[in-house]
Amino acid sequence: MVDYRKYKVWQKSHQLVLDVYAITSNFPKEEQFNLVSQINRAAVSIPTNIAEGCGRETQKELIRFLYISSGSAHELEYLLFLSIELKIKAMENTTKILADIDEVKRMLASLIKKISSTL
Repeated sequence: MVDYRKYKVWQKSHQLVLDVYAITSNFPKEEQFNLVSQINRAAVSIPTNIAEGCGRETQKELIRFLYISSGSAHELEYLLFLSIELKIKAMENTTKILADIDEVKRMLASLIKKISSTL
């Protein structure tokens, strides 16, 4: 077992969740149970799957959860793009958060590659 909190990608994705929650708190109330809920779930899924993978018995299982985490990062990116297209006012300044998502995706890919090379 590995302490997930030591992974920089977990730290970055945890901060991303906090940033996403701050943005979605400003979404229109009519989106609270639709888009906001789905965006928040996708964001939370990223560090959660890293943590769960670290609790598994094998490196192979960890890699599987890192792939799931990566999928959630891609989902989150799309949902935020959708919010921009829908002209949701809270999404006006999203350059940083989209850059953070891209960085998390690259970090996950790098970690998967690194762990895979040791198998």
